Amino acid sequence: MPRVLLNLLYLDPGRTGGMEVVARALLPELHAALPAGWELAALVNASAMASEGPWHDLELHALDVDVSDRRAWVFAELRDVPQIARRSGADLIHSLGNTGPWRSKVPRSVTVNDLIHHRVPHPGLALKSRGTGAFVAGGAKRARRVIVAAEQTRTDLVDIAGIDPGRIDVVPYGIAAPTVAPTPEDELRARLALGDRPLILSPSARQPHKNLHRLIEAHALLPAPRPLLVLPGYATGQDDALRRRTAELGLDDDVRWLGWIDQADLEGLYACSELLVFPSLYEGFGLPVLEAMLRGLPVACSDRGSLAEIAGDAALHFDPESPRAIADAMVQLHEAAPLRARLTDAGRAQAARYTWSSCAEGYLASFGRSLST
Repeated sequence: MPRVLLNLLYLDPGRTGGMEVVARALLPELHAALPAGWELAALVNASAMASEGPWHDLELHALDVDVSDRRAWVFAELRDVPQIARRSGADLIHSLGNTGPWRSKVPRSVTVNDLIHHRVPHPGLALKSRGTGAFVAGGAKRARRVIVAAEQTRTDLVDIAGIDPGRIDVVPYGIAAPTVAPTPEDELRARLALGDRPLILSPSARQPHKNLHRLIEAHALLPAPRPLLVLPGYATGQDDALRRRTAELGLDDDVRWLGWIDQADLEGLYACSELLVFPSLYEGFGLPVLEAMLRGLPVACSDRGSLAEIAGDAALHFDPESPRAIADAMVQLHEAAPLRARLTDAGRAQAARYTWSSCAEGYLASFGRSLST
């Protein structure tokens, strides 16, 4: 009777971005598709334990660790996770958040979402980037199997970490239909001070690799009157610099920094925006791109990382290091209704290829390979 412990120690609800979306969507599908005789448990931190989520449908183990304290988190991953796995009778630890224990009597596998700390190191965070990158690569090297969401990440693991490609399973994430109704447009525009202009949506955390400084510079190149650029996403230490740059470019009236918003408001923004722009320098998958496509929103996105692979011909791609290229793509989509219509249809077809049920099946198959090694 195989017993799999899902290591969700990284999960800090409301602050974990795409990896939280994955956990919330994947866990119910794993539970539903679990083969007869298999058992599934989850390990979370105290913050996740106190928050609503599908992990509560599983047998839960909790660690009282503040995952915003990187040293405490790393220590817990290396020492406490193996101990809990052993005490709980687990046959396999699967870590969903890039990192996992390096040594344990219990076999281990890991999901690596990206190798961003190697591919796009941030000059101001060099030491932190090197440390995180080494921690991710070290866990992957010691795991029986590694799951990635895109071929690009498998290539990166082989090239950077020297991992045998035969130990890497490519299991694309899914995309799901909305579960909440969108906030009505009139209410949303009034409450968020969006006015009556066309909206360009760009949802993402304020992380350096999201390339938001170049997006703002690109927006400044658009002819007036500009559409309103709307940027929802949880705050980080980059916020002040981004807001200063917005003011320097004279864009305070043309950009809205919204911070974190609830799902109903996000659905409302998807519904009333004209297009989505996603200028990231690197992504392991790119869930917002597929979310927009599923909802019929045309997409202009970077050609880096896995984005060209995941979006395919259903998006208008650009060089994310060129503000002019980003601006040209936004203008092209804003002004060309036939192009928007074509990408809307192509996007819906592209998004339909990705389901959480097929993702869960791929994960369970990988777990089986780890257990039989």
